[in-house]
Amino acid sequence: MSTEIPGSAQPLENLEQWDDFLEGRYKEGKSETEFRQYDAQADPGVAEFYRLNHENQTLDYVLRKEKEYFGLLLQTSEAMRRDGQPRWMILVGFIHDLGKCLCLYGEPQWGVVGDTFPVGCAWSEQVVFPEYFRNNPDRNVPEYQTKFGIYEPNCGFENVHMSFGHDGYIAEVMKPYLPDEALYMLRFHSFYAWHRHGAYTHLMNEKDAAMLKWVKKFNPYDLYSKGNAKPNLRDLKPYYDELFAEFLPQKISW
Repeated sequence: MSTEIPGSAQPLENLEQWDDFLEGRYKEGKSETEFRQYDAQADPGVAEFYRLNHENQTLDYVLRKEKEYFGLLLQTSEAMRRDGQPRWMILVGFIHDLGKCLCLYGEPQWGVVGDTFPVGCAWSEQVVFPEYFRNNPDRNVPEYQTKFGIYEPNCGFENVHMSFGHDGYIAEVMKPYLPDEALYMLRFHSFYAWHRHGAYTHLMNEKDAAMLKWVKKFNPYDLYSKGNAKPNLRDLKPYYDELFAEFLPQKISW
């Protein structure tokens, strides 16, 4: 039995709707109760987006998308530069959303953006709109509904299949070029159930624990650095050309 959203709800009209929802939901200082209240009052289009995301992000879907793609913005990065963050982190700020280009190649919104979460094991109640998981086909696979599922205790998030999206895609593209701290920021910056709510610690290893501080350090820039004032691209181009040349080859496979 499918879940219906009241009214004529449609998925996101544009990806900025998801960004706006995130900024409101994860506003600093909110309690767990306030998170739930905010979810209940979400725009119908946002709710419909998460329904599609949670019903379709199965382990089989994730494995297919990993095989398909894993073979292979500026306001955020400028805020990091003003704060004197490491140059590799400024580069992360610039490229972290580039994976959203998957929408231009036919991937559905729910398979590109949205909070990320492990698949192949029980879903946490800390994932936004957890009620929408009830129509996910993995609900009917007993092994996937246990605490550890297909994984070993403390196996590490690098060994966990996360719901597919722009995070994992761009992290995979950048794996040959950037340090682990940068790759964790890219791969897990939408894994809010972990770095905001402390969920899935039973799958963490020592490396995840060490990297958590970097993911948390990145998160405020991702959520709160995008204002109305747009940086001057022409003035900044020489700086970013030099930054790209420092870390990246002239051509990358993606």
